[in-house]
Amino acid sequence: MFMKGKKGVILGVANDKSIAYGIAKACIAQGAQIAFTYLNDSLKKRVEPIAAEFGSADFVYPCDVSNPDEIKALKESLEKDMGQIDFIVHSIAFAPKEGLSGRFYDISKQAFDIAMDVSVYSLIEVVRELKPLLSNNSSVLTLTYYGGAKYIPNYNLMGVAKAALEMTTKYLAEDLGRDGIRVNAISAGPIKTLAAAGIGEFRFMLKWNEAHSPLKKNVSIDEVGNSGMYLLSDLSSAVTGEIHYVDCGYNIMGMPATSFDENGKQTIAWNGEK
Repeated sequence: MFMKGKKGVILGVANDKSIAYGIAKACIAQGAQIAFTYLNDSLKKRVEPIAAEFGSADFVYPCDVSNPDEIKALKESLEKDMGQIDFIVHSIAFAPKEGLSGRFYDISKQAFDIAMDVSVYSLIEVVRELKPLLSNNSSVLTLTYYGGAKYIPNYNLMGVAKAALEMTTKYLAEDLGRDGIRVNAISAGPIKTLAAAGIGEFRFMLKWNEAHSPLKKNVSIDEVGNSGMYLLSDLSSAVTGEIHYVDCGYNIMGMPATSFDENGKQTIAWNGEK
C-alpha cells in the first residue's frame, strides 16, 4: 500500500460528495490515517460520520481558518493525538454570494477580502502553523479550478481567488522545498458538490464539459481522489509546484470540438450529436 504508515489532516470535507472525501477515501485505501476538521456545529454533524467510516472518530477537530486561534488549537490537538504528520489537504474556499453573480466591477472590497482570506491566505497560515509537525518528504495539497486560469461565467471573484491560490502554491513550493515539503494543487473539472451549488448555471457547465472534453465525460470524486493520493504519496516524490489538471482533458481545448452536417456545414458537437 502506497501510504501505509502515513498520517495527515484534511481540512474541508463537507459530505460524501465532496472532492476532499474522494481524496480521503483513496488515501485510506492505501493505508493512511487521517484527521478531519469541521467549520461549525452544522458541518460537524456531517463530518463525524465520515470520520467514523474511515476509522478516524477520535481525530475530528474544529477549525475555522478565519480564526487564527482555531488553527493554533488544531496544531496542538494534532501534535497531542497524532504526533508527526506526513500530509495536509487544504480543501477550503469561500466567496460571499455577491462575488459569484452580477457585474464583476461591482464586487465590494469586503467580499474580495473575505474570499482571499478564506480561499488563499488560509493555505499559508495552515502550512505555517502545522509545519513543525510535518515529516521529511511531506506533502501539501490544495484544490483549484480552471476558472483561476481562464474566464468562466458566474465564477467571478472565486476565479481571482483561485488564480492567487495557484501562484501561492508555486511560491510555497519553492520556499518549502528546502525543508523537504512538496506543495501541489489539483484543478478538478466541475463536480456536483456542495460548493458548486453556489455557482450559477452549473448544470449547463457540467453538460458543456462533458460534451467538449477529449474523454467526453465529467470527472468523478474517485478519479480526483486517486490523483490526490498520488500527489500526497511518495509516488510523486519529485513533483512540486504543479497545477495538476484532473478534468478529462478539458483544459487543453482551445475551442469546442466540431462536426459537419450532410451539407458540409460545420456544427458544434454536443455529446457526439449534431
